[in-house]
Amino acid sequence: MGTTHETLRQLEGSEIPATLRQAGVAGAGGAGFPTYAKWEHLESVDSLLVNHQESEPNYYIDKWLGRERADDLASLFDALLETTFDRVVVGAKRTDREEWHADLEAATDGTVYEPDELPIDPDEDGVVFAYTEDRYEYGMEGVLLGLIADVVVRGDDLPVDHGWIVQNTETLYNVYRALTREEAMTRKLVHVDGRVPEHRFLEVPVGTPAEELLAAAGREGGLRDDEVVLDGGPGWCFEVGTDPASFGVRKRTNGLLVMDERVVEENRLGGGRVNVLGPSAWKRVPHETEPDATLSPGRVSVPLITNPDFEGLVTPSDPIVESGETVSAGEVVARPGDGISTAQHAPIDGTVVDVTDAWIAIERR
Repeated sequence: MGTTHETLRQLEGSEIPATLRQAGVAGAGGAGFPTYAKWEHLESVDSLLVNHQESEPNYYIDKWLGRERADDLASLFDALLETTFDRVVVGAKRTDREEWHADLEAATDGTVYEPDELPIDPDEDGVVFAYTEDRYEYGMEGVLLGLIADVVVRGDDLPVDHGWIVQNTETLYNVYRALTREEAMTRKLVHVDGRVPEHRFLEVPVGTPAEELLAAAGREGGLRDDEVVLDGGPGWCFEVGTDPASFGVRKRTNGLLVMDERVVEENRLGGGRVNVLGPSAWKRVPHETEPDATLSPGRVSVPLITNPDFEGLVTPSDPIVESGETVSAGEVVARPGDGISTAQHAPIDGTVVDVTDAWIAIERR
């Protein structure tokens, strides 16, 4: 913990969001908004909510990080409590406590609230574990904040307007890596599920083509005419608008699902969202609970904006490389644009082979 403490002590409040911006950290699930934009409000917040719900069935990204990176997260919590926040609240499902959360509880020595004891005491300080019942909607930021802290976020309000920063666990682990190790966000944990022979849990470079993840799950040779690929989890996903060879994993991509086109059409909601929780028996199939990091794509396409739906509010990054240049993994290939924007980094060692308004393509050396 000493190194983490010392590193964070040397970072003034304004340096934390600047560091996250240069590291290219973006929300690792859901909207994929640039993370530093939340941390620019440190002067007006005193609480951090860790969204550790992992509501999507067969998904283990946050749970696995909480167990396998418990010491790192505990070190970060301890340092942030000393320098930045009054409380760090971990919102998790009670059904996962024994199997997945014991190590993080032990590492933090946090106070535990059972579901029937919520909301937490507003004067509670330090690390708090707020356990909820197993309901899908508790994974939604506003719902979880209301349940755990009795904070109601209405209209255009944001959690920061009520003194809270909310991050899911994978995003927060990337915050830890950026602040303590100066590591950029170049890799992503992703589940592959749906109409594939094998459920897979993979760690891949950002920009890895979807077709390579599908092949790792036993779906080589492309999709059938009546199938589509969805980006996200069964309850909250969006149709990928291009073929799997053209779509590169984004920083917000936590899952790729192959689904029947008819099922997708029957389960579309507003804003392009698809909810296919009901049509499939997600929890009944064998699934991986630990990531495999052996996938090494020969080519990646690094998006210049994590979520294109935000273009206008979020500015794409500005490329600083040209075709033919050699780059190393972690090297900056695009600087933040004007306004809300982040840097982008090479996820692999290789040669830049194309630069467009939307992405930078790199082929592995």
